[in-house]
Amino acid sequence: MQDGQEVRPTFAHNNVILNDHTLSDWPLPDMPSRKTATSMFRLALCVSVTLIGSAAAADEPFRPEAGKFPPLEKAHSYRGELVFVDHANRRGSIRVQGTGKFYRNDPQPFAMLPYGVIRYHGAPADLRDIPLGTVMHVRAFLPPAPKISAVPVLPVDNKRKDAGHYRGTGTAPAENHVLLLEDESSHCLHEGLVWRLQEVELKNNAGKIIASRGPKTGGDGNFEGKELTFDAATRIWRDRERIRIADLVAEKAWPASGKKQLDGQAVLLGITWKPAPGDGLSGAFTQFHISDIWLNEDAIQNAAHFQTETHKAFIRSRWMPAWIDAVEYGKFGHATVTATLFGGMDSSLYNDFQKGVGAQMNGAENTLKHTAGHYGPSHVASSGKILDVTKSTGEIPLGSSGIQIQFETDLIIEGIRPGRVVRVRPESWPKMQVPREEYLLENDPEDRFPTPAIFPKY
Repeated sequence: MQDGQEVRPTFAHNNVILNDHTLSDWPLPDMPSRKTATSMFRLALCVSVTLIGSAAAADEPFRPEAGKFPPLEKAHSYRGELVFVDHANRRGSIRVQGTGKFYRNDPQPFAMLPYGVIRYHGAPADLRDIPLGTVMHVRAFLPPAPKISAVPVLPVDNKRKDAGHYRGTGTAPAENHVLLLEDESSHCLHEGLVWRLQEVELKNNAGKIIASRGPKTGGDGNFEGKELTFDAATRIWRDRERIRIADLVAEKAWPASGKKQLDGQAVLLGITWKPAPGDGLSGAFTQFHISDIWLNEDAIQNAAHFQTETHKAFIRSRWMPAWIDAVEYGKFGHATVTATLFGGMDSSLYNDFQKGVGAQMNGAENTLKHTAGHYGPSHVASSGKILDVTKSTGEIPLGSSGIQIQFETDLIIEGIRPGRVVRVRPESWPKMQVPREEYLLENDPEDRFPTPAIFPKY
């Protein structure tokens, strides 16, 4: 996609589109015939058996290897509320949903893998873009290198332990290094799911919605309806505008007060969590809340467009992350470097990496911080030219773009070694300063995480 073109809310699997899920066929299809229904049942049975086997495989703890993108199917899956973000170090905390009362669960630290992908509103994102309280879907692994983990290292079977005090199991998984972090709308887009609204109950611009999540095609199936709350702060999007609950009431789509059946209206939802009235034992504090409702395809495309533009500007100012596959050393500091660009970003960013283009490459830490930069990352980066750009034609693992560059420089720096993480800037991207918390001084490991020393003393 070039700048200025329409952004489609597709799930870019490392710059390879998995599914172009348009929402034009959201209305429910006709009921299938008996023969078709029997075939669908057999297919569903086979799929469910396959999924059970896949879930069992993913349930086994998996630790990624250095220099290899881990297989997504071996990741542990969970979801929860984002309650803390340390964006500079690409880590945070999530209140993980387990088998017990959600509100009792302690927030659990997580760290993004250097090649980890973040999605918000169906578009690439950074942790700083996601509001606290957003319910996120997580695909994660054990720490690749426990000794230098940016978050606590837990026993490998920790997800099976009962946390007690009504918390249940699954609330503190050892798999806290994240390959894929995405909000509800992004998750539904790449899984081909929609929420179908069954009933709304309204009083004083707040109330409850009964909705079920299931495949966008093939009918709504036998999915159990979930009760979700909403209020006057819930954002409702139609086409390219935000509308109010009062607008839906005026159009008689929703009742002014009381209940109304919505007949399976297909939408996308943003989900969050907030305290609700009740004693906690009745389930009120486990109930999730609707932050956004996208009523049609244009609405989610519009959201994806603005989020994509936000992320593109961010990456151009911080440079494209990659890791080094190989270095061929020459004389007097000359070297030819082969690097794989990380995935999950807008295609227009990758299009800027062209054969013959001038570029700079700087060492980075696993949190993607630049490893030096008193005067900005360009000050100590290796300068040179892109000799070649190759794109993989096979299956591309999540985390990789499938794009490999060859970069030639006449003065290679220490941080550019096989297996190391780097950041790369093609010459068309601006030279910009990064804030103090996003780079290391003199590549000092003790400076990896900011301490109170960075704050002035009064």
